Amino acid sequence: MKHLYILITLMALSIDSIKGQDITTNDYERAVDYLYANYNNKKVFNLDTQINWHKDNTGFWFIDHSEKGIYYKTMDIKTYRIKFLFDHYRVANAINEFSQKETKANELLLYDIEKPKEGQLSFVHDGQSYVLDLLTYKLRISEEKEEEENRFESKSLDGKWIAYAEDYNLFIKSTTTEQKYQLSFDGRKNYEYGSLYGWYEKMEGENGNRPEHFNVNWSKDSKWISTNVVDLQHAEKMYLLDYSIDSLFRPKLLSYYRGSPGDTTMVHVKPVFFNVESKSEVRTNLPRGTHINSVSVEWTEEPGVALAYYLERGFKKGYLKRINLNTNLEQILVTETSSTNIDNFEYRYLKEKQKIAFLSERNGWRQLYLLDIRTNKTTSLTGGNYYISRIEYIDEKNETIYFIANGKEQGNNPYHSQLYKANFQGKVTLLTPELMNHDISFSADGKHFVDSYSTINTPTKTVLRKARSGQIIKQITEADISRVVAEGWRSPEVFELTAKDGKTTIYGAIWKPTNFDSSMSYPLIDHTYTGPHTHMFPERFSGAFRNQALAELGFIVMVIDGLGTSKRSKEFHNHSYKNMGNNLEDHVLAIKHLGAKYSWINTDKVGIFGHSAGGFDTGRAMLAFPDVYKVGVASSADHDFRMEKAWWPEMYQGWPVDSTYHKVSNITNAKNLKGKLLLVHGGMDDNVNPSATFKLVEALIKEDKEFDLLILPSQRHIYGGKHRNYFMKKRWNYFVEHLKAETPIWNFEW
Repeated sequence: MKHLYILITLMALSIDSIKGQDITTNDYERAVDYLYANYNNKKVFNLDTQINWHKDNTGFWFIDHSEKGIYYKTMDIKTYRIKFLFDHYRVANAINEFSQKETKANELLLYDIEKPKEGQLSFVHDGQSYVLDLLTYKLRISEEKEEEENRFESKSLDGKWIAYAEDYNLFIKSTTTEQKYQLSFDGRKNYEYGSLYGWYEKMEGENGNRPEHFNVNWSKDSKWISTNVVDLQHAEKMYLLDYSIDSLFRPKLLSYYRGSPGDTTMVHVKPVFFNVESKSEVRTNLPRGTHINSVSVEWTEEPGVALAYYLERGFKKGYLKRINLNTNLEQILVTETSSTNIDNFEYRYLKEKQKIAFLSERNGWRQLYLLDIRTNKTTSLTGGNYYISRIEYIDEKNETIYFIANGKEQGNNPYHSQLYKANFQGKVTLLTPELMNHDISFSADGKHFVDSYSTINTPTKTVLRKARSGQIIKQITEADISRVVAEGWRSPEVFELTAKDGKTTIYGAIWKPTNFDSSMSYPLIDHTYTGPHTHMFPERFSGAFRNQALAELGFIVMVIDGLGTSKRSKEFHNHSYKNMGNNLEDHVLAIKHLGAKYSWINTDKVGIFGHSAGGFDTGRAMLAFPDVYKVGVASSADHDFRMEKAWWPEMYQGWPVDSTYHKVSNITNAKNLKGKLLLVHGGMDDNVNPSATFKLVEALIKEDKEFDLLILPSQRHIYGGKHRNYFMKKRWNYFVEHLKAETPIWNFEW
């Protein structure tokens, strides 16, 4: 009996020990502490410093955050001295004389700060515009009212003409004589001149009126107008039912024009040009495109000469053309072709040198090219196995192009951006040698730039540098993370492995809870977004906190960029083309890699969540890899690309629509569900229509699969306010209950 009593006592202690490991309110409190609004400039400071260049090019202002409060500072670009932008106590006192609220000197929230005159500052505080005299610190309410623009009219740059639309046709009138001239004559309802396609415009009911638009582009000499004819005659709509209006007891039907993959019944957009002197249209051979591949037009300095860029449907061929309306000559400057897709062509017009700088993947990596318009000769300014993200600044006078590139320097993570310059002869110079990620802000004159550099493991430093040499002149701010480090926070761990092709290195990161114990076993959650146009790896230090809140609830959280995502080679990117259903294979390899490497990761308990394209990933993971992923939360997901907006699937899954769309659909694979799946969608989502989520629900019911569904009736693609908190709480608790098998807590403080 004595031994039996001891055994029962030990069993009770063991049970109490297990119960003691259950999730607690303290765990939720730590999680809430690591939400962005609660840690940014409250627990950690100066993760990102926004630089605001003065319009007079004398310097810039910024906010220096610390535990002491918010302080506005400025740097004089001539002396390189940093000082307070103003006396915070005197400004607070001045504001308090006007305001009903008491504002503390170290808690000022000012917006739209400008220097209208020497010795003055203008700003907005609590919705009110003020002007401050920096000598007397007298504050007055700004009485300057911007001239209210008529958004249905456009004045020429020389001020002589006003363009407007009437009865769906384009007109101009003289600002001196009021004489009117009709430029187009075949406009009618749903075939509208001077209009544009509104991506998010909604109409009430089936036959509701489209919101009015007016859009024209005057040439620099005011003698030409470019605009569009928007043709809605055969365009089909998508629909929403708004259940969220408190005063209505039946849903309101809303519609919007949006093509789906493969549709021909779409809004079409045709570029048109008018000669102001002759009051007539000048026709070109530029094509009429759909609203996902319309022509963009840019006027040059030459009278009657414009640049036009467009992609053919399917995104495999694009053209940059020079259009001379005086002679009706159209010259192809750049032709881009791809066997897969073109999703990141960028060009800049150099008016003084009559050249075009552009970025192209024609050699397998995104590189910089220079075209001489006069000779139609293209020169490659860069070359190598690295990716140029963007053109940052062009100094035409000194024939220098500054650009951001990834993966050029040996030893640097390929997702870390660095700044380079190239002259017109192709000499490339590195300006930011630190092997980190660099975020750049140039002065208007191009002589200086501010550089915020960091990694996921290295706190941000923000410095001023000389553009010509990259020399650091002065440190501006440095991130302060001392509070969270004292609480036990450690930056995420970066890991590498070989991708599914057996040769390419891919990169990821994992977050641990601050009370991490290596003797325990933690479920793993995959935060996914394999959308081919972007990547997930947090290249800068501000991303080091992205998944910390969820980790605090007792999880290891992972992100990984497998083959098919962005900012690597064209070959790397092409793995996802017409193959987005297989984007998670590298994720599964990463899970196995982490499980083999760390005893404290339990790969028998793996969850996944993602939003939008990440929501598709989540559904795909649960259906294509049901023995790996056990719990998923898919929000605002495009579960079947055939029901999506046209451009994204046609860009990455291909056009015309073929059997691959059916093959990768979560709806057609609903029978494979084994684990716990929560589907979430906003009822007013006009980006990813809720219909595919509803159709997946129908498919799961027909397959007799258990799942959970949360509809947020008033929310669009991104959830806000209380709805965002509610969703986050549901997502947290879904993993706590079904992945950790613990009892979640609902009532905790945000």
